[in-house]
Amino acid sequence: LPEVGAYWESVVWINDWQKRRFAARIVRSLFNTVADKRIAVLGFAFKKDTNDTRESAAISVCRDLLAEQARVVVYDPKVPAAEIVADVVGKGREEPRLTVANSAYEAAKGAHAIAIVTEWDEFKRLDYRRIFAAMRQPAFIFDGRNILDLAQLREIGFRASGIGRSSGREPMEGRS
Repeated sequence: LPEVGAYWESVVWINDWQKRRFAARIVRSLFNTVADKRIAVLGFAFKKDTNDTRESAAISVCRDLLAEQARVVVYDPKVPAAEIVADVVGKGREEPRLTVANSAYEAAKGAHAIAIVTEWDEFKRLDYRRIFAAMRQPAFIFDGRNILDLAQLREIGFRASGIGRSSGREPMEGRS
């Protein structure tokens, strides 16, 4: 039993580390600071097609970005704004650097970066040329769910990266 408990404890530790690593990658890519930079977080639910936020990676990502003094704008098609704020800063509390947008386009307007945190199908169909034109330059996109065509985004002008992918265009798996 102690071995099984240690195993599951390490699984939880790795999951938490991955969330911190994603936020740290954003900070590092934006020239080692996100202070006063607008970061659009697309997706807040634990998984698409739900409004369940329990154990959502977005909570940690938002908290880590806020701790780095970013201005975080969240959009999720199903999670209510009040629940997003309560999950990130606590029920009844406010954080002026955290806002909730009514659309992905609103969240991305004027943003320095976009972080895809939930794999909503809606995010695959967005007009990324329109989004790029409305963002600050250079415009970054971090696909935490590997749902987007990074090569296509790079052609538009984004500095695009995904989880588990090298700086190239292919997933790391399958490379020799």
